[in-house]
Amino acid sequence: MAVPKRKTSKAKRDSRRAPNMRMSVPALSTCPHCHNPKLPHRVCPVCGWYDGKQVIED
Repeated sequence: MAVPKRKTSKAKRDSRRAPNMRMSVPALSTCPHCHNPKLPHRVCPVCGWYDGKQVIED
């Protein structure tokens, strides 16, 4: 079984985790049908419209 020869330093550990700290919140767009905020390229959770068509019935 592989065992580390040396303890990983805090700087090495934190630099490995650094890219995850830079992640940002995804941008929101507005639904053209009901004008509520929604994630881009996804069906609107409020009205169920996507690409000018109603894809989810209420």
